[in-house]
Amino acid sequence: MNAFTPTPRSRLRRKPERAHYDRGAIHAVLDAHFICHVGYVVDGQPYVTPTSYWRDGDRLYWHGSSASRMLRHLRDGAPACVTVTHCDGLVLARSGFHSSINYRSVMAFGTARALEDEASKLAAMKAFVERLTPGRWDELRPVTKQELEATTVIGMDIDEAVAKVRSGGPVDDEDDYGLGVWAGVVPLGVAVGEPEPDRRLKPGVPTPDYLKDWRLG
Repeated sequence: MNAFTPTPRSRLRRKPERAHYDRGAIHAVLDAHFICHVGYVVDGQPYVTPTSYWRDGDRLYWHGSSASRMLRHLRDGAPACVTVTHCDGLVLARSGFHSSINYRSVMAFGTARALEDEASKLAAMKAFVERLTPGRWDELRPVTKQELEATTVIGMDIDEAVAKVRSGGPVDDEDDYGLGVWAGVVPLGVAVGEPEPDRRLKPGVPTPDYLKDWRLG
């Protein structure tokens, strides 16, 4: 199927015209960044934890210290909600009521579980490194057994998901278009700076090509 089937928990009720359930739109939003927020419940208390993530097909991954409360809770199979948001611009209308923000977001639901075998964990960790910096994994010192044991990698199959997107300019009340108030969009984005070498970098080590034109997505 090319689209997720919405259910009461994922169907967009307010501004339904902004909803996208097709996998292409959802994957595009997910692949344009690497920071998400993971929502889960421990003993009746809801938590939301920011972390880095990566995607492989309809599966999301994230990782961290094996001592993490979030990861210890999720490792044996627990429902989770993962959200990703991009802020693309300030939409300034002629009234505060109609002012808005241009954005792209995804809300994904599934059951999170830890990867147990070493081969799967290493493959997932390699995929994350290659997702951000293609070609870097083979340059790095190999992961030690101790490091692997100290790291938990979580995978979550996306059972259902929805993307919500707002784009374009302000939509004002018809009578307000004649007001002498500036209206429009202030674009927002992520600026990528020049790579800064570590102060203890071995002399003669050049900046890798994959960092010279690095960008998100």
